Amino acid sequence: MARIHILGASGSGTTTLGAALAGSLGVPHFDTDAFFWVPTDPPFTTQRPVAERLGMLKGRLSALPGWILSGSATGWGDPLVPLYDLIVFLTLDPALRMERLRRREEARYAGRIAQGGDMAEGSAAFLAWAAAYDTAGSEQRSRVGQERWLAAQAVPVLRLDSSAPVAELLSAVVARLPEEGRTA
Repeated sequence: MARIHILGASGSGTTTLGAALAGSLGVPHFDTDAFFWVPTDPPFTTQRPVAERLGMLKGRLSALPGWILSGSATGWGDPLVPLYDLIVFLTLDPALRMERLRRREEARYAGRIAQGGDMAEGSAAFLAWAAAYDTAGSEQRSRVGQERWLAAQAVPVLRLDSSAPVAELLSAVVARLPEEGRTA
């Protein structure tokens, strides 16, 4: 069974590909946001302590022969790296990625992110943070930081442009798996 970590910028499709791959391979899918953030309303306002999120995630992943982990765990999730069989790095044109994020924010939160909504300020800050991914340094999650992290990994890294259809991305990942990792 395969143990795959999929990462990239917010809006690059890591969760979408992760869910599709998990369904295809018959393994569980986990997203780092579910471990990184404490469930709150409004969401994404309180980070879990590193030791707690890492303990929760490592406990689940270690108990399973195969899984898909989507989202970024670079830095805080480094103790998980020995569990990975393959790392998939998704890239996407920044303009297309930001359009995806804006549509996703609107679909999820509608009026809450509109001017005067209880999530307007947080959503605007999130979109500004996400827009900086391709130009920021190591002060935040960024392309340069993820590239540096990827260069240090011994695990195979598959780089994909996520503007391709999900079925095509799925096929590319499955083709990189050893024969025994391609089925549940």
